[in-house]
Amino acid sequence: MRRRKAQEKVVLADPKFNSKIVAKFINMVMLAGKKSIAERMVYGAFEIIKKDLNEPDILKIFHKALDNARPRLEVKPRRVGGATYQVPIEVRQERGTSIALRWIRDFAKTKKGRSMSEKLADEIMAAYKGEGSAIKKRDDTHKMAEANKAFAHFRW
Repeated sequence: MRRRKAQEKVVLADPKFNSKIVAKFINMVMLAGKKSIAERMVYGAFEIIKKDLNEPDILKIFHKALDNARPRLEVKPRRVGGATYQVPIEVRQERGTSIALRWIRDFAKTKKGRSMSEKLADEIMAAYKGEGSAIKKRDDTHKMAEANKAFAHFRW
């Protein structure tokens, strides 16, 4: 191994739901250190979802959306004798969750014309229902891994 293992940052649970994943999502949405604004966006999105789906337990919806958007496989480039192969590898649970959070945030950002809370709510609800951009991205990632299954023996 070339480098030392990165030290894992300790994320404190968020104040409202006492959930580390929600706190991680708030930190991802945050821009320029403005955490209170990011909290307002995420909690606002949760309120919109709660109103639209008539579900009192918003955390259950959020976790299901993340689980739906989380990739199980991804490809990693490996150089073998001058050629670069896309080698499929399994994704660890924590990495998969952070990828899903990132996809939801990024696709919400690219939408136009509404508040960030509404865009986040739309993206989370779409992922919960098994549709939307984050799910499409996951499927594309899985297709790529499936197409390169022949190079799986380069995994090490």
